Amino acid sequence: MSQRVQGDKRLEQFIPPEGVPINFAVASLGTRFGAQCLDLIFTFLLVFVCAIAIVSGGFLPPAAEMTLMILLAFLIRIPYYVLSELIWNGRTLGKKITGIRVINVNGRRLTPHQVTARNLMKEVEIFTPLSLVFAAGSMPAWEIGLTIALVLVILTVPLANRRRQRLGDIIAGTLVVDNPRSVLLSDLAISAPTTVSSQAEFDFLPEHLDVYGKYELQTLEDVLRDPTKSSNNEEIVQIVRTIVRKIGYRDTVKPGQQLLFLTAFYRAQREHLETLRLFGTRRENKFYQAEKEVGG
Repeated sequence: MSQRVQGDKRLEQFIPPEGVPINFAVASLGTRFGAQCLDLIFTFLLVFVCAIAIVSGGFLPPAAEMTLMILLAFLIRIPYYVLSELIWNGRTLGKKITGIRVINVNGRRLTPHQVTARNLMKEVEIFTPLSLVFAAGSMPAWEIGLTIALVLVILTVPLANRRRQRLGDIIAGTLVVDNPRSVLLSDLAISAPTTVSSQAEFDFLPEHLDVYGKYELQTLEDVLRDPTKSSNNEEIVQIVRTIVRKIGYRDTVKPGQQLLFLTAFYRAQREHLETLRLFGTRRENKFYQAEKEVGG
């Protein structure tokens, strides 16, 4: 990944093998703090309900009840974070509400190991310092000093980190980013300008269009919707070279015609996939043929 700044956002850019970059906006510390507060409230409510049940039962001495409630807080908290992020693809309830999520720094799918590691580190980074702060009144001065130093170090790490990663994220290889909002845009095949030259010069055969699927088409659409991209843009030129090589396109794409080529390819690819769908074939991505052969 590479990072750049756009306005007040820090963007992490991941470039997959196809050469089409995917941008993620790093979540702000304020948003992450809000998500963490919400998750603390949700887990506290669960612990509170369990505590009422334990106290109401009256079958344990007070010291044992307190020990059990502390243990329950841990046993509820860890599964809540780990299972939530595994089931909801990097999101807890707090993260879903605030619109952020956890991703792999390599752009790949989150693994159970990463989710578990980052959330176990949360015990060291957040909950242990919190418990020490609440118990500061009964600690000697040197322990209070160590607690303050620990809290300052933990707070400094995401502030000094260009990706705003806490210690758990650095160890697990994860990153917290803004979750993209779904926005209904105009039909690119209709809104994009149609020129005679693009229709006349770029003809695509069925074997050209059988290479990619719906996922690649949507990624290409994101590129074409970017108003900052021009035909001479290095990224656009590289994308055209990659597509030409992948599909085995033999005609020459002249300099300055890269966007015309991509627009024509987008229209042809979309029409091809819609035709396949009418006949009951859903081509999700470029691995469709390999998956079909394995399944057969």
